[in-house]
Amino acid sequence: MSSETSDPTGTAAPHGPLRVGLIGYGLAGSVFHAPLIAATDGLRLDTVSTSDPARQAQARAEHPQVRTVDTPQAVLDRAADLDLIVLASPNKTHVPLATAALEAGLPVVVDKPLAATAAEAEKLAALAQERGLLLSVFQNRRWDNDFRTVRKLIEDGALGDIQRFESRFERWRPQPKGGWRESGDPAELGGLLYDLGSHLVDQALTLFGPVVSVYAESDVRRPGAEADDDTFLALTHANGVRSHLWVSATTAMLGPRFRVLGSRAGYVKHGLDPQEAALREGLRPGTEGVEWGVEPESCRGRLGAGSSPQTGGGEPVPTLPGDYPAYYAAIARALREGGRPPVTATEAAAALRVLEAAKRSAAEGRTVRLAG
Repeated sequence: MSSETSDPTGTAAPHGPLRVGLIGYGLAGSVFHAPLIAATDGLRLDTVSTSDPARQAQARAEHPQVRTVDTPQAVLDRAADLDLIVLASPNKTHVPLATAALEAGLPVVVDKPLAATAAEAEKLAALAQERGLLLSVFQNRRWDNDFRTVRKLIEDGALGDIQRFESRFERWRPQPKGGWRESGDPAELGGLLYDLGSHLVDQALTLFGPVVSVYAESDVRRPGAEADDDTFLALTHANGVRSHLWVSATTAMLGPRFRVLGSRAGYVKHGLDPQEAALREGLRPGTEGVEWGVEPESCRGRLGAGSSPQTGGGEPVPTLPGDYPAYYAAIARALREGGRPPVTATEAAAALRVLEAAKRSAAEGRTVRLAG
C-alpha cells in the first residue's frame, strides 16, 4: 500500500488521489459506491472485482479508467498499489474479505451490515486497531435528507424532549425477487431485518444512544419467500426514548417515513430521500444543473402540535438536502489527516447487538434486555 499508517483509525497518505479497489459491482457497487467514489475529490476508482462479464463491461463503460478483475483475491493481490478497499459484496463475504484486506495492510469500507454478530464486528475493529488502519461501515442513510432534517429539529429543540420516534422503510413488493438478499440460508444474512433494519437501527442509535431493551415481531408473508419480509422493532433507549421501527416489503399502503413526537411538538415526513432514485437514473453528484439531494417543496414534512398533517395541520419545514457524498469525503479526509471515520466499526457492533436481540426476541416471543 502506498500510505503510511499514523493513526489507529486513519491513514496519512501521500499527495495524489487515493486509489480505491471495489469488490462487488451489483446494486451496492454500481449504484452507490462506484459513483460516490468517482465523485469524491481525492479518491480514484482504480480496480473493480466482479465475476460477471456483463458487469465488468458495465464498470468499464461507466468508469473508463477502471481496471476489472474476476475475483476479490485479484484486488487484494494489488494491495501495494491501492490505498483503500471497499466491500460491496454479498453479506456473507464481509467478515472474511475485510479480515483479508486488513491483514494485507489496507484500510476498508464495508457495506452494511458489517458482520452477522456484534462479536465478529468487534473482532474486526480490534484487528483494524492493531494494524493502525481505518475500518468503516457504509451507513449512507445518516445522510438522507429527511434524517438530516429530523436530526437538526431535535438538536435545535424544536420538538422539546423526544418521547417516541417512529421510522419506516416500507415497500409494496408482493412477489419475491429471489437472490441472496431474500435467501433463507442463515449464512447469507438475508431478510429485511439485517438489510433495511441495519439502517433504521443505526439511525435510532445515532439520535438517541444506547438501547436497553428490544422487542420484535418478524414474519415471512409472501408465498415463496424464505427470509423475513415484514418486521417490527420496539426499542427502549437508556435515556427513555422509545423507537418504533418498521421494515416491510408487504405494505400495500405506506406509512410516514418519520413521525417524531416530543413534549413540545411533533414532526411527520412522508416519502423517500431522492438520492437513491437519482443514482439509479444515472445522475451523479456535481453534475451541472443537478441540485443534489433536493426534493420538491411539496414533499416537505410538517411540524406542529394537536392536529394532523393530512388535514393541513402544522407548518411545512424545509428539508435539508441529502448528502451521500459527505460519507466518502469524510473517508478521504480521515485517510489523509487521520482521526475517526464517519461511521466506526464500534458503532456497527452496537447496531448489531440490537439486531441480534431483535432476532432472538422475534423467535422467542419476548422482550430481550441488553446489558448496560
